[in-house]
Amino acid sequence: MHGVPVEKVHFHEVGAVDTIIDIVCTAAGCESLGVDRWMASPLNVGSGTVKCQHGTLPVPAPATLALLGDAPVYAAGPAMERITPTGAAVLRMLEVSYGSLPAMRVKTSGYGAGGRDTPGEPNLLRLLVGEQAETTSEAGEVESIAVIVAVIDDSTPQVLAYASELLLEAGAWDVHRTALQMKKGRTGVQMTVLCSPDLMPALREILLRETSTIGLRWSLENKMALAREFVDVETGWGKVRVKIARWPSGRVANALPEYEHCRALARQHAVPLKAVMQAAMQAYAALEKDGR
Repeated sequence: MHGVPVEKVHFHEVGAVDTIIDIVCTAAGCESLGVDRWMASPLNVGSGTVKCQHGTLPVPAPATLALLGDAPVYAAGPAMERITPTGAAVLRMLEVSYGSLPAMRVKTSGYGAGGRDTPGEPNLLRLLVGEQAETTSEAGEVESIAVIVAVIDDSTPQVLAYASELLLEAGAWDVHRTALQMKKGRTGVQMTVLCSPDLMPALREILLRETSTIGLRWSLENKMALAREFVDVETGWGKVRVKIARWPSGRVANALPEYEHCRALARQHAVPLKAVMQAAMQAYAALEKDGR
């Protein structure tokens, strides 16, 4: 619409009375609630087509898709429009973040029922209002984590090891493989990938491309992690980095020397690995005692 005079701009369906009521009442309700953060689960946008003043359009409508931006979406259930441009505009206006239900203390809740009948499932929108659960001195920070799982029985160990390397290089937090007994007595491997939700599409593609699996599943869960920091200590064989995990109170929860540093010194000086690790922990303990 760049360069179009204001008097030539019109809103089509967006200017309808019901749409204006939706937007004004939503804005008033949001202001009334006084919350400072909005979250939602991934969005079921529906499927099929919808008829409007511009003709028959695919679902989600182009305007809906543009307004949703990079919000996580999926299509499930009977073919129908489940998110309109108005709803997408409201979500964009609120700067909604997406993920699993965060740790919170629910103060109140509400339900809004739509006028359309959806057989087999409620046509409802639920709103929870609460306070984010405060972390105590013995708890860590809670964040969303994506868990991707594939069960495989026809890939070689070399292929799975290579795929694990690629997943880690692409940003996965962790990749682990578990042996399991599958149907018909076959032995299989379950590959589990832990990652940030925004990396999930790229890591799913790696799994499908690099292994023989033809399907996988994923979920969004909550992850709690203590704050971590690193400190270098001196041993008789050289410098070793120590990883420290702390409670929010600042108290040390755990401290361990980095394996790769200890391994390199053990090989270089032909000494037992455990001796290097013990020396690193003794040096760290002395550092803590002196208050660093």
